[in-house]
Amino acid sequence: MNKFFLTVGCALLASAINAQTVTSPDGNVKVNLSISDSGQPMYSVVFGETTVIENSALGLNTTVGDFTKSLALAKSSEVSVASETYSLPNAKKQNISYTANEQTFTYSKDGKSAFDVTFHVDNNNVAFRYKVYPQRDRLACLVNSEATSYTLPSGTTTFLCPAMTPQTGFARTAPSYETFYEYDAEMGKNGHGRGFTFPAMFKVTAAQPANAKKAKNVQPGNVWVLLCETNVDGSYCGSRIENKENKYTIAYPEDKEFGGVGQCAPGIMLPGYTPWRTITLGSTLAPLAETTIMWDLVKPQYEASQTYKYGRSAWSWIIRMDASCNYDEQKEYIDFAAAMGWEYLLIDALWDSNIGYERMAELVSYAKSKNVGIYLWYNSNGYWNDAPQGPRGKLHRMNDRHKEFAWLKKVGVKGLKIDFIGSDKQQTMQMYEDILVDANDYGLEIIFHGCTLPRGWERMYPNFISCEAVRASENLSFGQHDNDIEALAATIHPVLRNAVGNMDFGGSALNKFYSKGNNRGQHRVTSDVYALATAILFQTPVQNFALAPNNITDAPAWAIDFMKSVPVEWKDVKFIDGYPGKYIILARQTKDGKWYVAGVNATKEPLKVNIPLAMFNAGQEVKLYLNDGVSTAKVSKKQSMLVTIPSNGGVVIE
Repeated sequence: MNKFFLTVGCALLASAINAQTVTSPDGNVKVNLSISDSGQPMYSVVFGETTVIENSALGLNTTVGDFTKSLALAKSSEVSVASETYSLPNAKKQNISYTANEQTFTYSKDGKSAFDVTFHVDNNNVAFRYKVYPQRDRLACLVNSEATSYTLPSGTTTFLCPAMTPQTGFARTAPSYETFYEYDAEMGKNGHGRGFTFPAMFKVTAAQPANAKKAKNVQPGNVWVLLCETNVDGSYCGSRIENKENKYTIAYPEDKEFGGVGQCAPGIMLPGYTPWRTITLGSTLAPLAETTIMWDLVKPQYEASQTYKYGRSAWSWIIRMDASCNYDEQKEYIDFAAAMGWEYLLIDALWDSNIGYERMAELVSYAKSKNVGIYLWYNSNGYWNDAPQGPRGKLHRMNDRHKEFAWLKKVGVKGLKIDFIGSDKQQTMQMYEDILVDANDYGLEIIFHGCTLPRGWERMYPNFISCEAVRASENLSFGQHDNDIEALAATIHPVLRNAVGNMDFGGSALNKFYSKGNNRGQHRVTSDVYALATAILFQTPVQNFALAPNNITDAPAWAIDFMKSVPVEWKDVKFIDGYPGKYIILARQTKDGKWYVAGVNATKEPLKVNIPLAMFNAGQEVKLYLNDGVSTAKVSKKQSMLVTIPSNGGVVIE
């Protein structure tokens, strides 16, 4: 009898040790930990009273051990409070503070420590990462696969971007995060057969809380879930997710990426860390649009070599394409940028052959006399794709890169747009990092295009500006379908792609047609106010706008005046209202405290909406851009404004 009670008591004690909970500071988010019968660590996530991540796996399979089964929880740390206040001048928020609870759990196999999992839980975010321990004399390993999964409740709908097939697309440059998002889709799909890219968004149907007082800030209805990862540098690879029976699992890059060069499994020193997996939660989309978790969990990798300058940029290629990359037209665009009061001009592909290095130095000098800085386009490739545009072969080898950067600094170029880096392999991530580090030594800002997603890079690399990693404006010039759904795509970026990092979209066109004469080619179906609204909705500290010199005379004066003064540096962001695929309304605050409210309507009918305007005073007179015109209006006593946004149209309030 005593032996029976001893056995039961030991089992209950083991169960209590294996079952752990980490809670957010406000008690509204709970992470529950357990171990399966096979010895696999498991976790689930509860928001309010809604389980948003059901029991899901943790663990790693490495070359020093299979740490996905036969594990035991060896110990857990005390809960600690992580808090920080920091400044981030090149992201969507300038002054950031966070407070979270952290706890570390050590799992062992055969009596020896295998890995830690540290959970970081704040009021709207869950993040976790692994620390892998040495095994015997092994001080390095490959992580062959990661067992981490996300099991969403039945009935969840998805907003996901299918991963691209490696070595497809233009000149074998894929993957580059440029497929169409799927809106309100059922679970069960696996993209185009190879999963989905980060970030990944889900809508979970929330139950009515049994006791509303216990579920702070949660309304009956939906819980929005945003999955991503951060702190990915040259020491690891980028990841995606694959779907297996409504369970989404971490997947590493495919073998054919990067021309087949480099391994898919990341290698780490031991002890060593994986990136942070992040889960952002909200009863509205506000926590997703406003999250800073991507930067809260990283640190700067190096000091800025100078104070980097941000601003607005002209760009001929989006309207006039390759033929515009000649000396005379780029000089015309320099004059246009100066007339607009913009800080930069991006000179795109083929400048090395069509203009040449010597005459480019003259153009840079001319631009400087007009107070316009020059960005130059570069092809990234050495051996991983067939893109023919030059300059080629200048950046992938360190010696060549330093020679090129030295020339760029000498002539006064301010930054680079580097294209066609289609891979998430660790070797590719090391190339991104090497370029950024070297460019900082020469005072050069960097935009990546045809590329991966930034994963905390705004804080990690002070000269990093943005990544494309989205189906961006170039596709508006290539095909009419992208124009026909342009507004629809705009409704998702502020709460998904742009929510986790700077986005080089290159939009806000005022041409009616994507051509030099503004009279042929793909035609824009969105309104002029829509173009202004996306200048606010889409965020990056150097904006390459799609305006053209002819817009000075053929676009409305009020639109040109707005674009002359539109900010690109922001102090704060607030989600106001919206639903992906239908409409979006967002507010951004400038560094000097001024607020802009912008929205677009992607539905087929005019959208009547009462916009809350708590950031303005009751009775305050504001500028209202609506129905392709500008007027003045007053904020109501209830600090709101009733407007009707046309289909494919926009609204801006300043």
